[in-house]
Amino acid sequence: MAEKKSAFDKELVSDLANILNDTDLTEIEFEHGEMRIRVSREPAQQMVSYANAPVAQAAPAPVAAPAAADSAPASKAASGSEVPSPMVGTAYMAPSPDADNFIAVGTKVKEGDTLLIIEAMKVMNQIPSPRSGTVTAILVTDSEPVEYGQALVVIE
Repeated sequence: MAEKKSAFDKELVSDLANILNDTDLTEIEFEHGEMRIRVSREPAQQMVSYANAPVAQAAPAPVAAPAAADSAPASKAASGSEVPSPMVGTAYMAPSPDADNFIAVGTKVKEGDTLLIIEAMKVMNQIPSPRSGTVTAILVTDSEPVEYGQALVVIE
């Protein structure tokens, strides 16, 4: 196997598509070495590294329960200033466990600045700020699972 295939393997894609049809799955991904193929019945929602999928509607901000001082960040209701999650996944506040967080309350951000990362299907997706402003609340904690449309941060 010294020969490295650089050509696109149409037969493999066809086989994966047949598996989708036979099993009623909506998506299947195959990875071998550096080759990675994803076949899906539905158009991709920009699940590519460092992408921001479009958001149709935002979910209401989480309700903060009475808590002790050392609990998770409190929610803040703000009209239209929440940044919703564009996907389901796990939120990470820093690029690596030993690095500083991307943002903190009081951080001034510009449109496009990375707020946090959401890992979805083993892909790290940077979540950019949709507008310039000041971070007034962070509504998720590091390594917290997040839902599509869930409010992540508040930018005023």
